[in-house]
Amino acid sequence: MVRKKLKVKSRLVPIFLLFILLSPVKRMMAVVGYAQDKASSELLSSQAKINKLELSLGDCLLKALRNNLNLKVEMITPQIADKNVTLATEKFVPSINFNYNKQNTKTASYSFLEASDIVATKQDDYTVQLSENIPTGGSFSASLYSYVNDSNRSFQTINPRFGSTVRLNFSQPLLRDFGLKYGRRDIIVAGYSQEMSEENFQKTLEETIYNVELAYWNLVYARENLNVRRQSLKLAQELLEKNKVEIEAGTLPPIELLTAESEVSTRQADILEAEALVKNYEDQLRVVINLGAEMEDAKKVQIIPVDSPSVEKREISYEEAMNIALQKRPDLEVIRTELKSREFNFGYAKNQLLPNLQFTLGYWSPGISGDQLIYQDDNPLTGVVIGKVPGKKSDALKDAFNFKYKNWSVGLVLTLPLSNVITKANYAQAKLNLEQSRLKLKNQQLQLDLEISNAVRAVETNYQRALAYRTARELAEQKLKAEEEKFKVGMSTNYLILQYQRDLANAQTMELKALIDYNVSLANLDRVMGAGRDRQQVSVLDLD
Repeated sequence: MVRKKLKVKSRLVPIFLLFILLSPVKRMMAVVGYAQDKASSELLSSQAKINKLELSLGDCLLKALRNNLNLKVEMITPQIADKNVTLATEKFVPSINFNYNKQNTKTASYSFLEASDIVATKQDDYTVQLSENIPTGGSFSASLYSYVNDSNRSFQTINPRFGSTVRLNFSQPLLRDFGLKYGRRDIIVAGYSQEMSEENFQKTLEETIYNVELAYWNLVYARENLNVRRQSLKLAQELLEKNKVEIEAGTLPPIELLTAESEVSTRQADILEAEALVKNYEDQLRVVINLGAEMEDAKKVQIIPVDSPSVEKREISYEEAMNIALQKRPDLEVIRTELKSREFNFGYAKNQLLPNLQFTLGYWSPGISGDQLIYQDDNPLTGVVIGKVPGKKSDALKDAFNFKYKNWSVGLVLTLPLSNVITKANYAQAKLNLEQSRLKLKNQQLQLDLEISNAVRAVETNYQRALAYRTARELAEQKLKAEEEKFKVGMSTNYLILQYQRDLANAQTMELKALIDYNVSLANLDRVMGAGRDRQQVSVLDLD
């Protein structure tokens, strides 16, 4: 998967499209989607009628990617993590606040200048404020405050009075919480969590591919082993029938019949065991691909694998395998991302030990208007109002927005806690978490070295085993054929023929087991390298 670089405003909604290139024996391209191929559906229906379902390895992989419940669970986790990133970005979305207040107050007069026993005041005011947190850790706000004040107090020059104030405020931390890194902390932490969830999904994908291959090849082995045991039984039964004829003819002592009958019974028991093994591996594969999600009575369907195990030698060195694993192992990438996350948290915890020093900047512009009172003799001290000049609310707004009266303030606010025990404890914890992640990475690399060594060695060993058992099987065939020729001329016995038949059946089983082990070891090597997705050409695409 090509990793997308996380941006603050990015909104990742992963929709997983899974593409598979089938096994080395029989390859074809398939796309995981909502629509299914009509021809495949018709084939599935016809096969279901006879309770048999032929599947290639690629078919099983495709079904697992569509239906495997564990994989579906892990598919959801990155989407949840993506929503957490989106939630973290909400911190920087501007917000608007509206406040309205209406007052009607009456108080006793405390001055003869009030010209009234009761001072009554009516005021309506409202505030509209737009505020936003900025990535540097600071905040910005712009507000408009307006009011209407009407009072019965004497000696006022404007009544009712209309006022408006436009205000701009800016605040920025200079020490603690300063900068883009720590101002965007929640987004960065959520981004790391998202990366880890994606890599965990990739790990589950790798494990699913391996489990499908393991279950598939085990079923191939079980069915081929069953065929070998059936053929061995057939040979024993044929020999038993020959013995009966020869005994009736008097050319063979009756005691020989017991040996042949005993061997037939033994091989019948072997078939029962082989049939149980087939059912066990069928169940395993059926669960891994979750066949029940596609068809009813999946339990009753016989799965017939159609692919044969690969006999092609794969050359890969320890160094090559290790380099691939260091680049592609999802669990290794999870630990690396966790380490980066804890390095960031450690830096943040260290930053929190600094004093809280805030830089503040304010700028505001007031405006005022209203009904201008005209007093007798143009003297407010007379207290006699003889007229008024009406004013407009808009005049106050115009003065405010025209910045007729410019005011500003600048300041520094230093906050020093009397105790920072909790902050120091958080710092110590973050330091320990960081050291823990570093040790986990080193340990994982050591385990990876062991896994790669064992996996590479297993591939080579199992390939050589397959060659050796093939030779042993060929020799067993030759020995049995030669002994049968001797038996025809009376130079051998039932016991030897049966023994050589058992030897051949065992040799065939061992060759098959070694070949299956070789293919499983190839799958395991891809798993420990994190390369199973590439070999099976399974990719995950993020679509906006």
